[in-house]
Amino acid sequence: MPAPATAQRVRDVVEPLVSAAGLVIEEIEVVRAGKASVVRILVDLEEDAEGGLDLEDVAEVSQAISDALDAAAVVGGEHTLEVSSPGVGRALTERRHFTRARGRMMTLTRTDGSTLRGRLDDVDRTAPDAAELVLIPETPGLKGRPPKVGAPVRVPLAAVREGRVEVEMGRLAEVSDDEDDDAQDATSAGQES
Repeated sequence: MPAPATAQRVRDVVEPLVSAAGLVIEEIEVVRAGKASVVRILVDLEEDAEGGLDLEDVAEVSQAISDALDAAAVVGGEHTLEVSSPGVGRALTERRHFTRARGRMMTLTRTDGSTLRGRLDDVDRTAPDAAELVLIPETPGLKGRPPKVGAPVRVPLAAVREGRVEVEMGRLAEVSDDEDDDAQDATSAGQES
């Protein structure tokens, strides 16, 4: 029986395919499940990519990964491949995570254990291997009042243990209303022509 695959052996085979698709590997896990193995690969967009990772991109890279793993026989015996993207609840730990989260409300946990909550305004590269996060502190307003916005705070990325994006239900409603207004405007414009 072939030796079980290791995450590094899987990475060596699939990383070129993932990179060619304009994605990066966040994590690889290979676990035994009885006589079979489960290979879990978490992929995300590159740092400068715009928008989000859609299911079509994940499906395409998943098929390429499956074919490559089968051809290289890296995972001996039966196996299940699970390719997914990180969800909103994941911990942000790298500069590229924060770069893609600009404009989002988040809570930073610093290396000293303290926390800071606010909207991520920018990720400023202070040096090629260093960065600072520019966070604008924001506390919710009481009873429907606007939030209180503070002065920008610069936090060196090296002083951040992790960041967590907060889901803003009110902003989802605002975006939905804006999209409805845009659709109405487009419908009205189409009727005028």
